[in-house]
Amino acid sequence: MTDTADLASGKGHHDENFPVASFLLRPEHRAPVMAYYRFARAADDIADNEQATQATKLDLLARMRAGLDGDGPPEAVALGAVMAARGIDPIHAHDLLDAFVRDVTEARCADWDDLIGYCRLSAMPVGRFVLDVHGESRETWPANDALCAALQVINHLQDCGKDYRTLGRVYIPLDTGIDLADLARPRATPALRAIITALVERTRDLLDRSADFSAMIRDRRLAAEVAAIHRLAVSLCDRLATRDPLSERVHHGKLEAALLGLSAAVPALLRRAA
Repeated sequence: MTDTADLASGKGHHDENFPVASFLLRPEHRAPVMAYYRFARAADDIADNEQATQATKLDLLARMRAGLDGDGPPEAVALGAVMAARGIDPIHAHDLLDAFVRDVTEARCADWDDLIGYCRLSAMPVGRFVLDVHGESRETWPANDALCAALQVINHLQDCGKDYRTLGRVYIPLDTGIDLADLARPRATPALRAIITALVERTRDLLDRSADFSAMIRDRRLAAEVAAIHRLAVSLCDRLATRDPLSERVHHGKLEAALLGLSAAVPALLRRAA
């Protein structure tokens, strides 16, 4: 019987586009955030596996869900224990699993609202979990949701060619008039570039709505991490507006990402200290 470990990609938190439980977070908060990340990574590896059948993926995701209650893969059991110990709403984990089930069963987004609805399951719960770990007010959720949705859309746009070629998935809304064949080309057509540029502008709107998110957060170290993430997201939008994700590198290098992130995190820390 196939197990979650059989589908592991080997990808870790240092391979992500945005910081995950970085050194900025307090040690007592880093461990539960990493438990959530390991759970998300295991579930994501299931949904994105190129060889596993749909039935196998859905079975493993169901086991991940059962594991939150103590009987399943170790990543799920560990997260369930963390949430129980800290009194964190398990909906953040269940929503994420719903997103991965959608990845397995649906390969298209109809329109922008449909895409944001997907982000509501796949991205927003991640930030909400981190906020709950830190005991932050849920009044911060609208700003969190805007930022997390922006991060998700950025990832989709960066990987639009790879997602289509390897998994047949298209997160670019169909009502944009996209020709799916364009995603399999070695470089973007003018029509695809125009679509990506328009979606980047909508993503900038999300980033504008989350511009004050860092200032809303009481924990100054989390506020600094959020400031860093926001800065990286703005930079990636700038790149997507000028670079072709099918033929050019959009992702930041590790050193570049570190410098960009620190350029936002340090001022945020100093403002709080003052």
